[in-house]
Amino acid sequence: MSGFQVDRRRALALSLGSAAALAVPGWAWAADLGEAEIDAIVQPFMDAFETPGIAVAIVRPGRPAFVKGYGVRTLGKPAPVDVHTRFGIASHSKAFTAAALALLVDEGKLGWEDPVVKHLPEFRMYDPAVTAMMTVRDLLVHRSGLPLGAGDLMFFPTSSHVAGDVLKALPYLKPVRGFRAGYDYDNILYLVAGVLTERVAGMSWQQFVAARLMAPLGMDDAVPSRSWLKTDNVAGRHARLGPPVRGIGKLELVQPDEGPMVDAAGGINASVTDMAKWLQVQLAGGKLPDGKPLWSPAQAKEMWAPQTITASSDGPTADNPTRAILQAYALGWFVQDYRGLRMIQHSGGLSGQVTYSGLLPSRGIGVSVFSNVEEGVSSAIRNAILDRLIDAPAFDWVAAYRTRVQNAQKEALASVSGGVDTAPAGGPTLPLAAYTGRYRDPWYGDVVVSAKSGKLWIDFTPTPVFKSVLDPWGPDTFRTRFAKDAGEDAVVTFKVANGAVTGITMKALSPLADFSYDYQHLDFVPVR
Repeated sequence: MSGFQVDRRRALALSLGSAAALAVPGWAWAADLGEAEIDAIVQPFMDAFETPGIAVAIVRPGRPAFVKGYGVRTLGKPAPVDVHTRFGIASHSKAFTAAALALLVDEGKLGWEDPVVKHLPEFRMYDPAVTAMMTVRDLLVHRSGLPLGAGDLMFFPTSSHVAGDVLKALPYLKPVRGFRAGYDYDNILYLVAGVLTERVAGMSWQQFVAARLMAPLGMDDAVPSRSWLKTDNVAGRHARLGPPVRGIGKLELVQPDEGPMVDAAGGINASVTDMAKWLQVQLAGGKLPDGKPLWSPAQAKEMWAPQTITASSDGPTADNPTRAILQAYALGWFVQDYRGLRMIQHSGGLSGQVTYSGLLPSRGIGVSVFSNVEEGVSSAIRNAILDRLIDAPAFDWVAAYRTRVQNAQKEALASVSGGVDTAPAGGPTLPLAAYTGRYRDPWYGDVVVSAKSGKLWIDFTPTPVFKSVLDPWGPDTFRTRFAKDAGEDAVVTFKVANGAVTGITMKALSPLADFSYDYQHLDFVPVR
C-alpha cells in the first residue's frame, strides 16, 4: 500500500537499560501504567476488530522501555508476535532518511539549503526553474508541486525499476500546483534523498542507515530493506480484499509488494524493541544512552521544525477529542497539537501492515503500535495509550474506531455502487487488432497490448504482477482483472483518432484505491 502513510500490522516486557533515561524537563511526568493496564487497552481492540497481531513500544521518563507483542504473526499459524518480530515500518523510514542527511549536515558535507543540483547535477524537475530552486530540505517536506503519490507506480507493486530511475522520471511528472505553494504527500523525492545520501556519503542509503543509525542505537533486529531480512520472525500481512472493494470482507493473507527501490521512503523493517530505541534517541535530542551525540541539538531542532502546513481545523470535537487545530510536516515527521501538547508523529502503511507512532516531547513520552493488518486499529490503540499516559479525560477509543470503520465501509459501498461490477455502455469502435502494440509512458515505461482468443490482454512490462485480460468497459475503454492481491485494477482508455489508436490513459477502477496506484499520471503513446 503505498501511501506509506496510513493505518495497517507472545510477549514480555523488556528493559532497554539506560536508554530509558531521557533529557526531559524535571516537571515532566507520565502516568504509572503497568503491563496489565496496557494489556487491558490493547486486547479489546484485537477482539473487536479481529486483529491477528499487535506489537507495542512505550518510552517514558525514569522507566525502562516497555515492549510487548500480542497475538500471532499470521492468521491460522501459532507463531506469536514477540518483541523481536519484524514489521515493515513503511513511512517511518522517512525520519531515518532525514536523520541520515542530518548526519551529513553535521559533518559539513551538505547543507539543508544546498540546491539539489549541487550534489546531483543530473537532477531535473518538470520546470527548469524548480530544478534550480529545489533544495535538500525541499526533498523532505512535500511542497514540490508534484501531485499526491506521483510516480509511485514505479515501485508499487514491485517492479524492475531501480532507485536511480527516479532521476530519469522526474522531468516527466507534471506539477499540480506551484513550487512551495502547498502540500501534496509524495514518496519519490524521498527516493531522490536516498540517492543523494549515497552520492555524498560514498555508500548506499541502506549501508549508511545500517552503519550510522541502526548500529550505534543497537537496533539489532532492524534492517534498512526487506531484502536484507534473514529471519522467519516476520509479521504476516493481512487485508480485506472484498468484494466489492479492498477494505471490506474477511481478513486474508496478502504478500509483500514493495521492492528495494522504495527503501529510503518506506523500506525499513524493525521490531518494537528497535523502535523503542529510535523513540528514545528522538526524545533525547539525538543523544545516545551513553550521552554521546548521534546528531547535534541543532539538527534535532531542524528535524522537528514545521515546514509545510498540511491540515487545520477548529480543533477537538466530542467524536474526535484529539483532532488537531494545526498540523504541519517537518523533516520526516508530522508536527501537531494533541490534547494541548505538541505531538511529533508519523504513520506507515504497506499492503497488509500499518504502524503508528507519536511523541509528546514535553512529557518525555513516545508510543509506537505495529499491526499486521491493512487498517487503522494501530492509530486508535496509540491514542488510547497516550491518553492514559497523560491522564487525559476518558474516551472510548474502541467505540470511536468501530464507528469510523462502519462509516468508512458505508461510504465505500455507496461510492462504488454499480461502479466496479457493471460495465458502462459502449465498447470497442475498432477491430481488436487495432488496439494491440507497445505503448510507452516517459516516466513509467512500457505496456504491451496483445490479442488472443478473441480478447485483449495487457502486460505492464516493468511490473510483473500486472498482467491481465482487458474486459470492455465503455467506448474504447477496458478494465483490468489483476490477481486478487496483486493491486488495484485500472480502467484503460484508448485514445482514437481517424481510425487509429493515438495513445492510452488510465485511472484506478475503484474510487477508494490507495494513492500509490497513480494510473492517472500515465500518458502512453504508441511505440512505432
